[in-house]
Amino acid sequence: MGAPVADEGAVLLDEVRAAIGRYVVLPSEEALTAVTLWVAASHIQSALQHAPRLAVVGPTKGCGKSRVLDVLHETVHQPMMTVNTSPAVVFRVIGKNPPTLLVDEADTIFGPKAGEKEDLRGLLNAGHQRNRPAWRISGPEHKPTAFPTFAMAALAGIGDLPDTIMDRAVVIRMKKRKPGEQIAQFRSRYSVPELNTFRDRLTAWLSPLRGSAARMVPQMPVEDRAADTWEPLVIVADLAGGHWPASARAACLAMTRHEVVQDEQTTLKTRLLRDIRRVFERAGSPEALPTQTLLAALAEDAPWAEYGTKGLNAYHLSNLLRDFAISPSNHRFEQGRQAKAYIRNRFLDAWARYCPEPAEAASAPARPAHRMPPAAPAGSLPIGPPGGITGPKRLR
Repeated sequence: MGAPVADEGAVLLDEVRAAIGRYVVLPSEEALTAVTLWVAASHIQSALQHAPRLAVVGPTKGCGKSRVLDVLHETVHQPMMTVNTSPAVVFRVIGKNPPTLLVDEADTIFGPKAGEKEDLRGLLNAGHQRNRPAWRISGPEHKPTAFPTFAMAALAGIGDLPDTIMDRAVVIRMKKRKPGEQIAQFRSRYSVPELNTFRDRLTAWLSPLRGSAARMVPQMPVEDRAADTWEPLVIVADLAGGHWPASARAACLAMTRHEVVQDEQTTLKTRLLRDIRRVFERAGSPEALPTQTLLAALAEDAPWAEYGTKGLNAYHLSNLLRDFAISPSNHRFEQGRQAKAYIRNRFLDAWARYCPEPAEAASAPARPAHRMPPAAPAGSLPIGPPGGITGPKRLR
């Protein structure tokens, strides 16, 4: 007799997990579990209520983000690379059986100069949940038409993506490989057929289970949007059985808690930038402030007086500002006095990006909030921000 379906699924996921781990070094065992389940969940998209994003981010180039997409391309359901794909094409191919969108260099879609990609950005924001169509003027009669946006998407980029994406994503924070961390070379001639075999086996296993998946309401270790995002992965784990239900929930808890810490750190660093700007302004916006002067001024207010065990010190300050490429340097002040100091000009870019003054934000060029899309040739699909009717709220 053959093995039970549950055992079959658990063994298959184990094999897929091992295959993915051969080609990429992921930041943790939990991350490898999550990527495996995300790949499998793409094969039951038609049964899901939410399409979780997979945010594959890293601080620099060379962290393996694109290699993750290479592996996903050969294992997910109906992959569609969107680096050079027309957004109009993406809108048209998403339907009842949506593709799995794979977006490399996703940071360029959300940057300050990415206005021409506004439609793709809107699709990625809206497509996390069913019944969130994008309305477009289409056809020779220019009729308003609702285009589906629901599709799973993996996005790889440098640095964090916008909160609208990160809040709807399983976040994989890639790192550069350490000396001694070995991976198998990815070669199309033999790697692609091997991974395609796993893709076909996942399809064969999960296709008959889509009805069961659609009816499942798994117990989740998290709530709200995190539960929406992780539910498809937990459903796959529960279908597989074995150790996977426990492993999936452990990964969910560990990775969502990690993101909470990341959010708190981001909020703290933004607060630091604002407080440093305030210190410079109170001092008359000098060219530079000695590190000790800056620390003393910051220590007058919470949370810096209580930071660490004895308050914020020079090491803490340098470490918190490292992500913004700001560091102290030797500076010569009046009367020839030299000291470690922070140069005001080095903060200008970070202030403008992460905590702009209201006047700065108002003066930045902006698109009109309500602008009708231009008329288009017959049959074309004009580009415009998603909008229109939203679907029914999901009952919990």
